[in-house]
Amino acid sequence: MTTNTESAKTYDYVIVGAGSAGSILAARLSENPNVTVCVLEAGPSDLRPYVRVPAGFVKTLTQPQITWQFKTEPSEGSGGRKISTTQGRVLGGSSSINGMMIVRGQPGDFDHWASLGNQGWGYQDVLPYFSRSERYTGRSSDGIRGRSGEIPVTPMDWFHPISETFIEAAVAAGHKRNPDYNSGDQEGVGYFQRTIENGLRVSAAVGFLAPALKRGNVELLSSVRAQRILFEGKRAVGVEFIRSQGGEETIVKARREVIVSAGTANTARLLQISGVGPGSLLAKLGVKVVHELPGVGENLSDHYSARLVMRAKPGVTTLNEMARGPRLLWQIMRWVAKKPGVLTLTPSQAHLFCKSNPGVETPDLQCVFVPGSYKEGKHYVLDDYPGVTGGWWQHRPLSRGYVRARSTNVFEDPAIQPNYLAHSLDQEVMVAGMKIIRGLLHSPTLAKYLVEETVPGTQVSTDEQLLDFCKHNGSTGYHLVGTARMGPKSDPMSVVDDSLRVHGLENLRVIDASVMPTITSGNTYAATLMIAEKGADLVRGKRSFG
Repeated sequence: MTTNTESAKTYDYVIVGAGSAGSILAARLSENPNVTVCVLEAGPSDLRPYVRVPAGFVKTLTQPQITWQFKTEPSEGSGGRKISTTQGRVLGGSSSINGMMIVRGQPGDFDHWASLGNQGWGYQDVLPYFSRSERYTGRSSDGIRGRSGEIPVTPMDWFHPISETFIEAAVAAGHKRNPDYNSGDQEGVGYFQRTIENGLRVSAAVGFLAPALKRGNVELLSSVRAQRILFEGKRAVGVEFIRSQGGEETIVKARREVIVSAGTANTARLLQISGVGPGSLLAKLGVKVVHELPGVGENLSDHYSARLVMRAKPGVTTLNEMARGPRLLWQIMRWVAKKPGVLTLTPSQAHLFCKSNPGVETPDLQCVFVPGSYKEGKHYVLDDYPGVTGGWWQHRPLSRGYVRARSTNVFEDPAIQPNYLAHSLDQEVMVAGMKIIRGLLHSPTLAKYLVEETVPGTQVSTDEQLLDFCKHNGSTGYHLVGTARMGPKSDPMSVVDDSLRVHGLENLRVIDASVMPTITSGNTYAATLMIAEKGADLVRGKRSFG
């Protein structure tokens, strides 16, 4: 292979990744017309029907053209299974393939980040950045929700009677109804808020990147893979990328900064194969050490979820029937007419944020409900009978894993090991979550719709059996975070400081979900947008909002 250096173009900023974070960074930094930005993206255009139509998410997860088809390493907590943990490889990244649900997390998540030595990352510090990105159309207290941002956040506009009955069952069990779980008070039951507008998904690429590209000072290089950050001593000066395996290597240079926003798995790998990471791993890879940072790739965290399925009574119509045959044709006609229906639904319709036991200070479980069901052992393949699904996951798992490059070949997937359910507390909370969901689905309130439990079945009853079911049937939440942990230099496992600058290096930042010191209480997309918004201000020299 040869490297094309003579024609290397120079920009003020080179951003690796046009996903959720990279799209925001390109937009915010290019607001200054005197700044030039180059964005490198491994995937293709997002102009695809399955990306824009909300219900298309079930198709995108299995399309290698627009996704990283990552699999986790087997572990005892996953029953010895490899688990698919697909990530977006397309403009907009995972915001173009995710479930479109917006969950900020709890105020305590961010206050905890600040308590770890990350100045400016407490809840009151980051609240304005959550609001900056969103255009919320529901009811809310002033000062909490954004009304004029680039990403629409809309309330549910289509309701299935079984979903409403699930909410009634939760209220009857003592849970409060909560119309806005993103208000700072997360606890309770209600409907999810979505990044859907006029029947279409609005990703970070749609909301941020597309408008930025029209300014003329942003250049997008798509379908290229960054394979090395270039350094002069300890200073990052550019990125080397490749278009195809064995193809010509090309360089882009950065006057001011290189910003890595490649996602939790790819960010860790890129740092490692560029010579930034644990010395022992770099030696194994045959990579020259630029700067040894033992925390690169460590501290991996993810939400581990499981689900329970109930068969509905004969004659009850669920999504299983509505997404087939003539009923599906009717739903397509509704979507074309811009009317609410099953094609504009998120993967889950109702939520319950609750405590695994009364002694817990804040909710440590997220439970979800969908008036449809999927075949056992398969993701998003509808059952042949009418059914519903209840799922759950632990908000703040204590199990930690790693991401490690297997080689310097960026066409070889890294090793991803979340170590699901390795911690005893994680096991206890998962079992508690299953009991809560089972109790609701078997409640008298839902008895008029539901007849029997098909997955796993009531024969699975003891705590040991429930845990074994979770281990052998659970799956990823697709919420990988933490492999470039933010923390003070005194923390030997931290990778970036509270300005998101990589420790020990110059002109290099990481701005994506990988910097989260701990995982947030809920889906991680909203927190990633916030990190990018705040990160853009930090790059521009602003320590706080305003």
